Amino acid sequence: MPLFVYRNETSALMPQHHYLKVELEGEKGNRWAVGSKLTAYHGDKIWYLEQMPMRGFQSSVDPRPNFGLGNTSQLDSLVVEWYDGKKTVLTQIKTNQTVQIKHADAKEAAGKPTKVAIKTTLTPLAGNGGIDFRHQENLFVDFDRDRLIYHMLSSDGPKVAVGDINGDGLDDFYIGGAKDQAGRMYLQLSGARFKPVNEAVFEKDKLSEDTDALFFDADGDRDLDLYVCSGGNEFSTGSTGLLDRLYFNDGRGNFSRSPQYLPTGFESSSCVQAADHDNDGDLDLFVGVRLRPFLYGVPTNGYLLQNDGKGNFTDITATVAPGMREVGMVTDVLWMDFDGDKDPDLLLSGEWMPIKLFINTNGAYRESSAGLESTSGWWNCLKAADLDNDGDLDIVAGNHGLNSRFRASKEKPVTMYINDFDQNGSAEQIICMYNGDKSYPMVLRHELVSQMPGLKKKYLKYESYKDQTITDIFTPEQLKGALKHEVYEFRSVLLINDGKGAFSVQALPVEAQMAPMFGLLITDLDRDGLQDILMGGNFYRSKPEVGRYDASFGVFLKGEGNARFTPLSPAQSGVKIFGEVRDIVELKTGPNSRLVLVARNNDVPVVFAVGR
Repeated sequence: MPLFVYRNETSALMPQHHYLKVELEGEKGNRWAVGSKLTAYHGDKIWYLEQMPMRGFQSSVDPRPNFGLGNTSQLDSLVVEWYDGKKTVLTQIKTNQTVQIKHADAKEAAGKPTKVAIKTTLTPLAGNGGIDFRHQENLFVDFDRDRLIYHMLSSDGPKVAVGDINGDGLDDFYIGGAKDQAGRMYLQLSGARFKPVNEAVFEKDKLSEDTDALFFDADGDRDLDLYVCSGGNEFSTGSTGLLDRLYFNDGRGNFSRSPQYLPTGFESSSCVQAADHDNDGDLDLFVGVRLRPFLYGVPTNGYLLQNDGKGNFTDITATVAPGMREVGMVTDVLWMDFDGDKDPDLLLSGEWMPIKLFINTNGAYRESSAGLESTSGWWNCLKAADLDNDGDLDIVAGNHGLNSRFRASKEKPVTMYINDFDQNGSAEQIICMYNGDKSYPMVLRHELVSQMPGLKKKYLKYESYKDQTITDIFTPEQLKGALKHEVYEFRSVLLINDGKGAFSVQALPVEAQMAPMFGLLITDLDRDGLQDILMGGNFYRSKPEVGRYDASFGVFLKGEGNARFTPLSPAQSGVKIFGEVRDIVELKTGPNSRLVLVARNNDVPVVFAVGR
């Protein structure tokens, strides 16, 4: 079509309306003075703008801030707070003009404090202690196969397992690899230095994508063995890359893979934790499954694996915990004694599901609501600690967060329908969200007809597709056979245990809601006797329609007691983490010294010294 231009006729058509346009001239490297704040005053009226002209993908609006002032013909003052703290004040300004303001003419803000060195809680460790591992995500685009989902499922790692593998009193660790990349085990040396060990053992299993790992004594010989979950979304059912692995320790830190075929089989597992569930003196396992390849949204299994005391495991789920079959899309698990009867109960988190509690009674498990009925969300991680000092365990749960296109509530949930709607042998996932009082599919028309060509005649153009609901697109018969999931809680939260059989939900501060949270550490980082929370997240591999989630630089929540937490700024905490955080762990390096290791997807870990 031919080009055209719109002329702005506002001044001629509405001469009673006034404006003030501002040209800011910053320093070299920030010519447009991005980050500055402008406030205009007239009588009791205040107008406020921020110089943030970025819009869309690599795009910008006019970098000259523009105040629409209505019938105000003259401003009392205009205050520019520059990006570096300096200030410019103009008074008695006529409107309907463009004013030019230069940073070079600005003055230091009155009362600006003198810069002093602040002793931070965490300090980046020079040289990362010799940890040279870089997680390298393989090239795989989930959307080429699963066109209707919005977040990739093939970039869950790396997770980190911590333990003393050679009995020297120092923490060693294993960090998982991506598909076609071996995980790496690091042995701690003196001086908080680390070196890789057992590399040839893990190189043989580099086909698998490591999604979780756990050090525990599997065979009862008083040293730590290693269980590694194999998952991801790249493999088809039946691929050996989905087989979980168990490695036995010879007591001196040398590992060899167990030849046994673990009961989880060819499934995409996501998490593993150990406990003596039947009080027979050895450690049993719970292994959660994240997804079914090619069938995203279909509930998956949790597995209770009983140990014979020698590191051989048997699946007893159908007998003692049938409710864990098709329990959901499991992302994390905790063993905890919730009911105070001295045996471990199970708490599960997952996507498109509420947090679920299973109570252990003489080795058999039944689901208990425990006040968690309204927690259906996109949960990523769980950690337990006594946060209110009442003697029982509370929970910190990392969720999708609130800084997202997705919005949900109990009254207006985000919904997903899963079915083979066009009967071609592949499943479709239709995600719907409310706009006003109606819920509409989020899928764009061209994506929908690409996945289901049979709808192309029905929706030849976007005009015919607009305002269509799920019941307009599909027949009642098609929807009758569909799985339906609802979520209404996207906040990362505290679950406060009342000690009487229920949790209460308490939202974490807004700083913890700025991105999906995947890494969690609860410990006393500032040595004041109170538990602190360190969190990290972000997620880049999402569709352009929803944007990538990258607004978090890590969150330090200082414990104040009684389950109250205060967010600290990066200048106070020392925490400023770029990238996609997937795990946060603590490493003991001496009687009174610790490190914090932050594992990042497709990047090197970040290591902090505590209290230096």
